[in-house]
Amino acid sequence: MNRAIVLLTLFLVFPGTPAGAAQVRVLALFPGKALLEVDGQRKVLREGQSLGPARLIAADPQRARVAVDGRVEILRVGSAVASRFAPPQQEEIRILREGDAFHLDGLINGQPVRLLVDTGATTVAMSEREARRLGIPYVAEGQGALSRTASGVARGYAVRLRSLKIGNRTFSNVRAIVVQGDYPEEVLLGMNVLAAYEMEHRGNLMILRSRR
Repeated sequence: MNRAIVLLTLFLVFPGTPAGAAQVRVLALFPGKALLEVDGQRKVLREGQSLGPARLIAADPQRARVAVDGRVEILRVGSAVASRFAPPQQEEIRILREGDAFHLDGLINGQPVRLLVDTGATTVAMSEREARRLGIPYVAEGQGALSRTASGVARGYAVRLRSLKIGNRTFSNVRAIVVQGDYPEEVLLGMNVLAAYEMEHRGNLMILRSRR
């Protein structure tokens, strides 16, 4: 039975660390190896190995050839170069609950859908009616499957969604189940997608933070 739910979903992007150029510094040199420091992280690299945006091309006791952001730098012990490398950003999705459910808007194969966050669902799941609306060829391309629902075991089709987008993130080749009949009434966002996020509950607020 459909419920009237008014929800506010906020999509926020926060930098994972303070923005700015990474510093690549040579701390020690050896034949075929170099001790590099990239934004405080130190590692002995062999020729061909990388640390962050820096890749060691060649090294001897006098100098190192280091590729940084596609350009090659000649560095001696103690010298440094700035990288244009930007740390990865972490997306945060905030969903306010009314009633007993959390919903958010998304896109499946480029078409808008309303998604019900369901941590009890292993995969994305939808009804045949919704699959037809989205133009998913579940009979021609899907494989027979059984799906466990709240009312028991239901027959369905295992399919792959070309794309599923929530917030600023797009997932490709997503596993999904099309359940025979008109239920579930809403597309269930299952753990095969939710596992890409850290989930936090604060009363009526659910926060999804993308894992890096």
